[in-house]
Amino acid sequence: MAETELLEITGTVEDVVFHNPETGYIVLELFCDGEGITAVGELGECFEGEELILHGNFTSHPTFGRQFKAVFCEHRLPSALPEIIRFLSSGAVRGIGEVTAQKLVKYFGADTLTILEEDPGRIFEVPGLSHNRAEKLRANLAKLFDARITMQALSELSLNGSEAVNLFKLYGHLAADVLRENPFVVCCEEVGVSFSRADEIRISLGYPDAAPVRLGAGLLYVFRVCLDSGHTCISRDQLLNLAGSLLSVNLDSIEVELDQKIEDGDIISEILGDKERLFLRRYYESERYIAGRIAMLNELPPVFGCDCRTAIGILEEASGMTYAALQRQAIEEALSGGVFVLTGGPGTGKTTTIRAIISILESAGLEVALAAPTGRAAKRMSELTGREAKTIHRMLEVGFSDAAGAIFQRNENNTLKCDAVIIDEMSMVDTLLFEALLKAMRLSCRLILVGDSDQLPSVGAGNILKCLVGSGKVRTVQLTEVFRQAAESLIITNAHRIVRGEYPVLDEKKQDFFFLPAPRSDQAAELVCDLVSRRLPTSYGYSPFWDIQVLCPGRKGELGTFSLNQRLGGILNPPAKQKPELKYGSYTFRLGDKVMQTRNNYDIPWTAGRKDGAGIFNGDIGMIEAIDKHAGTLIVRFDDRVASLSTDHLADLEPAYAITVHKAQGSEFDAVILPLLGGFEKLYYRNLLYTAVTRAKKLLIIVGKRETVFQMVDNNRRMLRYTGLKVFLQEAEKAGIAGAPEPIVILSPDEI
Repeated sequence: MAETELLEITGTVEDVVFHNPETGYIVLELFCDGEGITAVGELGECFEGEELILHGNFTSHPTFGRQFKAVFCEHRLPSALPEIIRFLSSGAVRGIGEVTAQKLVKYFGADTLTILEEDPGRIFEVPGLSHNRAEKLRANLAKLFDARITMQALSELSLNGSEAVNLFKLYGHLAADVLRENPFVVCCEEVGVSFSRADEIRISLGYPDAAPVRLGAGLLYVFRVCLDSGHTCISRDQLLNLAGSLLSVNLDSIEVELDQKIEDGDIISEILGDKERLFLRRYYESERYIAGRIAMLNELPPVFGCDCRTAIGILEEASGMTYAALQRQAIEEALSGGVFVLTGGPGTGKTTTIRAIISILESAGLEVALAAPTGRAAKRMSELTGREAKTIHRMLEVGFSDAAGAIFQRNENNTLKCDAVIIDEMSMVDTLLFEALLKAMRLSCRLILVGDSDQLPSVGAGNILKCLVGSGKVRTVQLTEVFRQAAESLIITNAHRIVRGEYPVLDEKKQDFFFLPAPRSDQAAELVCDLVSRRLPTSYGYSPFWDIQVLCPGRKGELGTFSLNQRLGGILNPPAKQKPELKYGSYTFRLGDKVMQTRNNYDIPWTAGRKDGAGIFNGDIGMIEAIDKHAGTLIVRFDDRVASLSTDHLADLEPAYAITVHKAQGSEFDAVILPLLGGFEKLYYRNLLYTAVTRAKKLLIIVGKRETVFQMVDNNRRMLRYTGLKVFLQEAEKAGIAGAPEPIVILSPDEI
């Protein structure tokens, strides 16, 4: 299909209605050929009084009517005296108001802007300006014109407003020169341009297909794809084959560039087993650090010098309960060294065991910190243990820097003020986050990790829990006994059947696990919507917003999250005149909608009563409480935190009536509805089914075909991930670490 030809219009900026400096998105009132026109687009910064040449097309907005949607903008400085004054006094130059603008125009006349752009030092000639003030204005003028020239150059090199803004943040007035020298700098996460688009810029600049800068960028791009798939390393053959398919050049030339990057230290080569594995330096150093630090933790002495069974006996007597054999073993192992892993499925007593470990550590006078990867998981940990638990990010006091991205205030130089750290839902923790946690711990701080290794691995790269357990170098206890009360739940017993490769019981009419057949996707979708909106609220009194959660294997198809969110949103929160809406991308957000944050954002401010903070994280679920269509902002309540989300934040927000199983990990819901009808074999495997089933606390309903359920049980394709951590852990343990602190002695109540 032929591309739509762009129109060109020229006009003067009458008013800047809205501008987002983060993305460059702007709404302008433009005076063009005797009429007022609303223009929108990612155009960067514009000011009243300046003349713009816009390239784009007219569109009709359902709320705001006719608009000109611009994709490219050329700036022209105004030449008429009134427009020059208006431009200078509009905020374009810090420190210049209307009075100062009139002084400048009175002195320089119609050439004011040309003179100030080409020779800003002449501002010292203007009568009535002190030397100090003139110097500040000169510097501000230089910044303005440098930025405008750079942004214009980036626009001509095919970057849109947000991409140009992001690149300018990284390189300032050198951004265009850097882009010309290496068009692939825009492929970084901070700018967000795809490799194929960068390749188009490369072609326009005349670089050949086999240019070293392109080959190097292609290799790094393949690494980023691997990281997105969870791998921290890749074999040489795999890397060369993937890069060859991407770049369509001779493999020999790619291998030459690869060897150069290895020599330069950008890529690290290691022989693991009998295969060469290649790492990006950042992830190699991270896994090596983790392995070394775990080896140090293994050298820490027991919490107390006497037999820890004495402490367990004291606790049993005080609490009136008796721990099972594996629970006692887990408590003993947790107290016997510096690092310990506790795993087990639902109903096996992990929470009871952790409570016991916390009690003994605290009775020894140790300060214990609790954390989990997500806000919902931390909240659940608090409820189960009766103690405060934070997200790992919040415990590490995450901050944000434009240059460095996420940064943690707690690190080697500012360690956590605790003696033991307990992390729940450890399967969700990725390599870089685990490294940051270890760096923030004192050398004498103990670490207890809790998780279910049969659940899905982390979204980020790595497979920390599996590597720790699989290395055989970390004290580990797996709880296997399902306690009597838990065994009465078909949710729990079916979950354990699934893990063992046995088919779940689908026809037993217990009160917490049901299978409802639906042979066609349209029937299944209707049944899901009816369950959420009518049947479960009527029968159980569940809130369709907060107690019931639809979980889907994927996003696509009639039973994917995108389609079901549209259906459920229309039923549970239908459009109405009194409900404002804001469209962003593929989604229309409506007042009262249930929404979810899909990416960690460390700098979104929030309030919780009298407390202020920052950071909304991947998986946080909330409700839209207000919409400002004019400003393009949403007010969303995430549990007790109220956050204001601007336009640039909306790319990380989506409806949450239905969410993927991956996004639900670490959370629990009173009622879970799981549509399973097949069609996406890559998503239909045992671990995903197990994870979905274990998200339900009180009720689980599977809608679809029983054959699909059985196929998922049979498909034990685990989430294979290539990492070096397991081998590094084994190597670090052989090296040995000396110099452990003295043991901490625990006293019985009679000795205190």
